[in-house]
Amino acid sequence: MHQSSINVQINLDEQKIPQDIQWSATDSTAQEAQSARAMMLTFWDPTDKTALRIDLWTKEMMVDEMADFFYQNLMGMGDTYMRATQDQALADEFKQFAQAFYKKFRASQLDQNNK
Repeated sequence: MHQSSINVQINLDEQKIPQDIQWSATDSTAQEAQSARAMMLTFWDPTDKTALRIDLWTKEMMVDEMADFFYQNLMGMGDTYMRATQDQALADEFKQFAQAFYKKFRASQLDQNNK
């Protein structure tokens, strides 16, 4: 059996706010740890039937980057849901929501810039 590992290092400031996120994976082609400004990690607990989540982001993560991050995650969730269930209609709803979310974000940014 092949085993693979993902390692995540979080450097925190005095208030325990993430300053830097670095990750590496044994099956990655990257030789060095990769830097990130945000991460979402979710595990499914089959006993309690609950999602266990770790959501972190650094102070450097900009609002527009967070919107892009959420948009791409929602689109990816649609793809994952489709692969797992073969339910194209619900997978498409994920993507429609992601597009509506991003469109509303962009409109709110334009509105704030025009004030």
